[in-house]
Amino acid sequence: MGFVLAATGSAVGLGNIWKFPYMVGQSGGAAFVLVYLVCIALIGVPILVAEWMIGRRGQKNPINTMAQLAREHGHHRSWALVGGIGVLAAFLILSFYSVIGGWSLAYVRDALTGSFTGLDKGAIGAAFEGFLARPLELFGWHSLFMALTIAIVAMGVSKGLERGSKLLMPALGLILIVLVGYGATTGSFGAAASYLFNPDWSKLDGTVLLAALGHAFFTLSLGMGIMMAYGSYLGEEVNLLRAARTVVLMDTIFALCAGMAIFPIVFANGLDPAAGPGLVFVTLPLAFGNISGGLVLGTLFFLLLSFAALTSSISLLEPVVELLEERTALTRVGATLVAGVTIWALGISALLSFNLWSEVKLAGLNIFDLLDYLTSKFMLPLAGLGAIVFAAWKLEQTSVKRELRLGDTGFAIWTLLSRYIAPIGVLYVFWNNL
Repeated sequence: MGFVLAATGSAVGLGNIWKFPYMVGQSGGAAFVLVYLVCIALIGVPILVAEWMIGRRGQKNPINTMAQLAREHGHHRSWALVGGIGVLAAFLILSFYSVIGGWSLAYVRDALTGSFTGLDKGAIGAAFEGFLARPLELFGWHSLFMALTIAIVAMGVSKGLERGSKLLMPALGLILIVLVGYGATTGSFGAAASYLFNPDWSKLDGTVLLAALGHAFFTLSLGMGIMMAYGSYLGEEVNLLRAARTVVLMDTIFALCAGMAIFPIVFANGLDPAAGPGLVFVTLPLAFGNISGGLVLGTLFFLLLSFAALTSSISLLEPVVELLEERTALTRVGATLVAGVTIWALGISALLSFNLWSEVKLAGLNIFDLLDYLTSKFMLPLAGLGAIVFAAWKLEQTSVKRELRLGDTGFAIWTLLSRYIAPIGVLYVFWNNL
């Protein structure tokens, strides 16, 4: 259960709270959900299982695991690059992800103190812009978020990652239930359900398919070294396919419940459901500032957002810590401090890109956007593709069949998915990203 909650916590992040519900509503409702679930089954699950399986076999950090398994099966050590790209991606992603995590914590304070009360959209938008323009304040919240992440990971796998997930994930679920319950009282619950779940097949086109493919890949934290690192702590008693099914189901339920918590409030207040990232930091604060009980609801919502960010951030830090712990003389605490402080320092450059360093551009992108672009468009697809190709083509397949506890028919399906469909799907996303 600890493993499943940790893996689910990694998957349930900031994107689940605003991006997935928005994608569902704009891309055909239930029709999109069906396409997304098909993409998860055909691409997400095979890569997720492959990364867990590789990690469990190697029992080391992603780089050493890939190098060891490649050597054992007579392949070149360059396969270690797959693990290296994943760990580096996790390192870079956390540096800017923690900045947004800091925003979430700041908005918990603002909601709790009633800062949104009585403000109109222009005033709330201006407040957000003003917040981004204050580097010292961003620095403080970014530092606090990284300190929480470091503290949890430093406690170790059982006392840190597992215990943190066992506390944070139920808390996430409880807050979501409360917010969905409130949504049911707004009078717009039916409109939200229709927005999310009524199938509109006319909206399904190549763009929607690409969006479903991309989200199916990214939502499960694939290509970041996370799932390999988590797999390295697994025993043989864990059924990988069953665990993957549970994680996917919980991740999807959390995302849809987030939609049923957010959109009744949006519709009841005549706000724009297609506001994207602004939905969280501008549109919803406008609603919370002008409805009865908004102080409590706003505080709960931004706690939800902060918890979701934290469950993902501890998973992003773990593969980097595992690498340092195994390849240096550092203890668990020392490795966590070195990794966390280095990531924190890089994050400072990301937060400065909204103010003091806003004119600093590389390839036309500020530092924050460049880190996002490099990881999401290049590194994650490459690492995910490398993992599934290695598991499907380079590992001895009789042992894979035995490890996955599959019969002949099940293994034939696994072979088709892992050798052909999943790699082609990732290549399709990668090519369109380019």
